[in-house]
Amino acid sequence: MSSTTPPNSGPTSAFFIQSVISFAAAATAVGLALVYMPVDPWVRAFLAVGMLYLVTSTFSLAKVVRDRQESSAVLTRVDQARLEKLLAEHDPFTSNA
Repeated sequence: MSSTTPPNSGPTSAFFIQSVISFAAAATAVGLALVYMPVDPWVRAFLAVGMLYLVTSTFSLAKVVRDRQESSAVLTRVDQARLEKLLAEHDPFTSNA
């Protein structure tokens, strides 16, 4: 048996909280800027829709990157398990001739 290191369990709770606070602060700042911007309402609406599109596409991109990373980690673990099984079943003292 070989000892394998367990996969990283993910970000710490402090990093998660920091990320949530940072996102909330940025969204609030942009929202307030849109509300108090001295332009016509249609310009504000256009910029608000653009901001919402940016936020949703950012979440989608983050999810896709995470899914690809998790998929490659699973494939690596499967390949490693196959190699370990092959090595465990191999007897170097037998002759195949």
